[in-house]
Amino acid sequence: MTPEHQRLQAAQNAQTPWKKWGPYLSDRQWGTVREDYSDTGSAWDYFSHQQSHARAYRWGEDGLGGICDDEQLLCFGLALWNGRDPVLKERLFGLTGNQGNHGEDVKECYFYLDSTPTHSYLKFLYKYPQAEYPYADLVAENQRRGYDQPEYELLHTGVFDENRYVDVFVEYAKADPEDIAIAIEVVNRGPEPATVHLLPTLWFRNTWSWREDCEKPRLCKGKQPFAPTRDVVVEATHPTLGNYWLYCEPADLYFTENETNYAAVFGGKNASPYVKDGIHNAVVHGQKDAVNPDQVGTKVAPHYQLHLEPGERRTIRLRLTHRPDVEHPLGAEFDHILQARRQEADDFYAALTPFDLSDDQRQIQRQAIAGLLWSKQVYRYEVEQWLRGDPTMPEPDRDSPRNTHWRHVDSGDIISMPDKWEYPWFAAWDLAFHCIPLALVDPEFAKHQLDLLTREWYMHPNGQLPAYEWAFGDVNPPVHAWATWRVYKIDQKMTGKGDRPFLERVFQKLLLNFTWWVNRKDANGKNVFEGGFLGLDNIGVFDRSAPLPTGGTLEQSDGTSWMAMYCLNMLEMALELALDNPVYEDMATKFFEHFIYIADAMNHIGDDQTRLWSEEDGFFYDVLHLPHGDRIQLKIRSMVGLIPLCAVMTLDPDTLAKLPDFTRRVEWFIQNRPALKRNVACMETKGQEARRMLALCYATLGHVEPRDRLRRLLEKLLDESEFLSPYGIRALSKYHAEHPYSFHADGQDYRVAYEPAESRSGLFGGNSNWRGPIWFPVNYLIIEALQKFHHYLGDDYQVECPTGSGQWMNLWQVASDLSQRLMAIFERDAAGDRPVNGGTAPLQQDPHGCDYVLFYEYFHGDNGAGLGASHQTGWTGLVAKLIQQQAEYASHGPKWDG
Repeated sequence: MTPEHQRLQAAQNAQTPWKKWGPYLSDRQWGTVREDYSDTGSAWDYFSHQQSHARAYRWGEDGLGGICDDEQLLCFGLALWNGRDPVLKERLFGLTGNQGNHGEDVKECYFYLDSTPTHSYLKFLYKYPQAEYPYADLVAENQRRGYDQPEYELLHTGVFDENRYVDVFVEYAKADPEDIAIAIEVVNRGPEPATVHLLPTLWFRNTWSWREDCEKPRLCKGKQPFAPTRDVVVEATHPTLGNYWLYCEPADLYFTENETNYAAVFGGKNASPYVKDGIHNAVVHGQKDAVNPDQVGTKVAPHYQLHLEPGERRTIRLRLTHRPDVEHPLGAEFDHILQARRQEADDFYAALTPFDLSDDQRQIQRQAIAGLLWSKQVYRYEVEQWLRGDPTMPEPDRDSPRNTHWRHVDSGDIISMPDKWEYPWFAAWDLAFHCIPLALVDPEFAKHQLDLLTREWYMHPNGQLPAYEWAFGDVNPPVHAWATWRVYKIDQKMTGKGDRPFLERVFQKLLLNFTWWVNRKDANGKNVFEGGFLGLDNIGVFDRSAPLPTGGTLEQSDGTSWMAMYCLNMLEMALELALDNPVYEDMATKFFEHFIYIADAMNHIGDDQTRLWSEEDGFFYDVLHLPHGDRIQLKIRSMVGLIPLCAVMTLDPDTLAKLPDFTRRVEWFIQNRPALKRNVACMETKGQEARRMLALCYATLGHVEPRDRLRRLLEKLLDESEFLSPYGIRALSKYHAEHPYSFHADGQDYRVAYEPAESRSGLFGGNSNWRGPIWFPVNYLIIEALQKFHHYLGDDYQVECPTGSGQWMNLWQVASDLSQRLMAIFERDAAGDRPVNGGTAPLQQDPHGCDYVLFYEYFHGDNGAGLGASHQTGWTGLVAKLIQQQAEYASHGPKWDG
C-alpha cells in the first residue's frame, strides 16, 4: 500500500482530514446564476469579467491555479502582471455566451498537470503571454465570426509567437492535512529578457457583507518567532476556521479588503479606501495608497518582481500552515516535503496501472485523472436565500426568477464540475460519468457524489434530480442508477467487498426518481417516454425542450431506451441487495416486468402499429404523434437510434440459483405473457456458461440471422460512411452529409445535416453540437453494452468491423477497437501529432507544451480535433478508464466485471 493509499484510508476519519484543503476554487464565479440578482435573469451581463476584479462575490470565489479549505473560507491563488496588461491576471478570461460565435468559451492556455486523490500533491501550469493580453481582439474577432467559422483562440492571436510567454508552474505538497508547501516556478520561454510580477494571493471569501452582526475574519502581518530568518509571515484569523499562517520569501506585503469597490463598479461611495481591486491598483496603476499601510485586511499578496533572462527560471516558495512556530519553514524541510510528495504521487499512479502501457498512455491517463481531481469545487447555492435576497442588500425584483420550484436546494458541498470555467456548476448526468474514472482512484468520493444528489437538499420532494443551476427542472438522461451500479462494482473489485449500505441507500432514493419518470414522462401510461431535452441538445430536427411546431408529442427512441436501461440498472441493484435481503426479490421482479413492457412498447406503438423501430431501415427513430392522431417516423440516423443498444444486462446462473423466488416469478411471467417477449432477448435462451440476457436489441445464438436487430444496428454503427469515425462513434450519421433530413411545418423548413465540428446554428447557444461530433459518454456506454453482449453471446457471434471490410470480429474485439479509436484522439500519431490538438501548431510543436493534453467536451467527427469546453475532463476523463481496462484486458484477457 502506497503512502497515498494510506492517506485515502485515513481521510475517511474526520480526525485526519487529508481532503480539508484542495483545488476547490472555481475557475469562474462571474457570469453564474448564483451571482445573478438581475430582474431579467441575464447572468452573463449582470456580473461580468470586467466587474470581477472589483466586485465581491456572494456565493463563491474563483482564482488562478488556486486552493481553499473545504468550506471555501480561506483561499489562495496566483496573480500575475506582465507590465503591459490593463488588469492584474487574477482569474481566467473568456467570452460570454453572447460574445462567442459558438457560445461561452475560455480564452486562456492552462493545464491541470497532476493531483493525488487527497490533494497531498497538486501541479498546475499557466502560460502567460509577455505581450499585452488581447482581450479586445478576442471579443471583437469572435463576434465578427459566424456559426460556420471556427472559434478564434488565444493561440491564434500571435501573442505566443517565438515562444514569447512565461510558464508559471505551481505545486502544492502537504506536510500534513493543514500544512502545505507551495512552490511557484516561473520560466521565461521567450528569446528576450522579460519581467513578471508575481503576487501569490491569500484572501477570505466575503461572508460578512451580506448579513448584519457577522464577525469579520482578519489577515495581518505576523511575527516570525525565529529571529534569524528574513521570511515574512501573514497571520489569518477566522472565527470558525481558526488560525493559519502564510510564510513567504522576503517581499512587500499588500493588504486590502475583499469588498466591492462601489465607486468603480456602481459610481457609489466606498465605506473603506481599501477594496477588492486595491492590489491591482497598487501594482498596475502605481496607487500605493490603494493598499493598507497598517498591513491588515481580508486580502493580501506578497509582491515579487522577477527579471528573467531567456530560458531563466525562478522559484518562489511559500507555506500555508496551521502551525505558528515552524522553524525554517522554507528550508530543507520544505524541499523534503515537495520531493517526497512528488515521489509518492508517482508511486500511487504506478500502482494504479501495473499493466503494460506506453509512457504516452500513462501520461494521458494521469493528466485525465488530474483534470478530474482539479475539477472539484465548493458549490454554494441556497436557493431560498438567493430568491429572497440578503438583509443588507436591496430586495431582488425579478420578472421570472429561475428555480422557484427548487427552494429546498441548499448546497454547500464539494462537487465534481464538468468544467470549472465553462460549466462551473454541477450537472446531474455529467456527474454520473465523472464518477466512473473517479472510482479508480477514490471510490469513496465517487460514492459520495452519487449519494449526494439523492439527498433531500438536492433531490426534489417529487423525486426529480436537479439538472443544473440554469434550470434545475430540466430533464437529463436517467443514468444515475447506471453510475451507482458501476461504481459499486468498481469498488467491489478494488476492495474485495461491495458497499451494500451505499447501494441500498441510493437504490431507495432512486425508487422515487424512477416513479417521477414514470408519472411525468409517460403521460399516457403506454411505456413510451418523451423526456424532452435529454442532454443531447440539438440532435433532433426540433428543439426537444420546446413545444413542437406541429403540436402533439414526440415519442422518443432515446427517452424510452434510457428508461429501459434504467429498469435493468435497478434490476441489477435489486438482485444484488436480494442476496442479503429477500424482500428485494419483489423489487427485482417489478423492474423485470417493467422492462418487458417498455421493450414491447418500443415495437408496438399506437393503433396503426407505427413503431420506433423501422424494419425497412434497420434503425430506431423518434415518432412524431400529431394532434389529429397520425404518427410519423422522423428518419434521422443519430445517436437517438443507437441508445437502445445500451439497454442490456446478463444474469449468471449462480445468481438465479440463489434467488429462487425471483426466478420462479420470471418463469411464470414468461409462460403467461408470451405476447410480451417478442423481439426481446429474455430468460428462456441460455448463452455462454448458461447465462441469460435481457436486451432491447435481439440477437440469435448459434447461427447468423440477418434480421437480428443487434446485427442490423451494428451494420450502421460500424459503417465508416455512417457512424464509425477513426476516433469513435459519431453522434449523427455521415449519411446526412449528402442526404440532409428536412421537415416542413408551420411555414418553416426544419433541417438536420451532418456537421462534424461546431454547430452551425444557435440552438442551445451554439456551444454544443450533437450532429456529427464524437462524445465520450455515449461512446463509453456503447462500448460497455458490446462487452455485455459478448458476455452472453461469446466469441462465435461475429460482425464485420468496419462494415464491408471483410474483417470479422467478436463483440469484445469490436468494443476494444472502439476504445482504441477513442484513445487515439489523445495519443501521438505517426507524424508525432495528437489529433486532439487539430491544426494548432504551438500545441503540436512547442517542446514546452506538446506533452500537455487537453480533454475537450466533444471531438470532430472526422479528424478528432477537440471542440467545445477545453477542460471538460469530467466525462471525457472516461478515457482514463478506457486506458485502464484496455491494458488490463491485454494482460489478463477479456472479462466483463459487471
